Amino acid sequence: MLNAFLQAVRPAAAGSTPVATVAYRRAAVGGLDIFYRDAGPADAPVIVLLHGFPSSSHMFRNLIPALADRYRVIAPDYPGFGYSSAPAPEDFAYSFDALADVVETLLADLGVRRYALYLQDFGGPVGMRIAARHPERVTGLIVQNSVANLEGFAASAVGTFGPYWADRNAETEKPLRGFLTAETTRFQYEHGASARADRVSPDAWQHDQWLLDRPGNDRIQLELLYRYQDNVGAYPQWQAYLRAHQPNILVTWGDNDPFFTAAGRDLFKALVPATEVHAYDAGHFALETHGPEIAAAIRAFLARVAPAA
Repeated sequence: MLNAFLQAVRPAAAGSTPVATVAYRRAAVGGLDIFYRDAGPADAPVIVLLHGFPSSSHMFRNLIPALADRYRVIAPDYPGFGYSSAPAPEDFAYSFDALADVVETLLADLGVRRYALYLQDFGGPVGMRIAARHPERVTGLIVQNSVANLEGFAASAVGTFGPYWADRNAETEKPLRGFLTAETTRFQYEHGASARADRVSPDAWQHDQWLLDRPGNDRIQLELLYRYQDNVGAYPQWQAYLRAHQPNILVTWGDNDPFFTAAGRDLFKALVPATEVHAYDAGHFALETHGPEIAAAIRAFLARVAPAA
């Protein structure tokens, strides 16, 4: 499947196209052990891939080699996700500000000063914080099913989160625990993907579930789901950033997302008219079914906003 994926997104060339080697690295950041995937030429323009919930850098396993022939690709796991440290909430104040701080520090320690940011789900709140803090560092934003307005939430999601945010207790927590089950994880990958259901690898959702099921991880995820309300409060600030700085934006959107709506997709073009939008008959994890199309769109976008030598 990977060979077909690469052939679909890379221009034809004489001879065989070498597959980029992905390095699996670790870095000490603020006393945490942060895992990240790193590929591509060290001196090439950088794209940082920021994963969603309940995934990790594993969600980019096919996208990374499809970009790394011409770009340096860095995909970290946040604290509490993937192969990074997962301290208990008593030992690390889980918030989206803290996740953004970790990613920003990692990039600074790696000497990365300019980058495009890929924002998916939780990656949106992490990346928008970084972009709003340092707009001069951002060559472009690639938005894939992540929102910056309340209208971008499906009504069912608002109904689930609202009571938990208003009064956090055992009763309002119960529906949120449903987000941690294997049934929901599989649903997130498979819902809306019926046209290409055979492309959704069960390895993806089972890998995520294995990580979710680690002892104590439920407390980490429930803390972040509670703190997601901080993102809603930050939406006006992010919208002001978009209006004021008019960053280069590519939107690659799964239109069948059960959590995020077309109103979330369309906000970016409303605020930044030059935004390029690609919508797909896909779900929340559109990379699983439309990876070649999304990779091709990203390559064309980066060639325009962050051309490689």
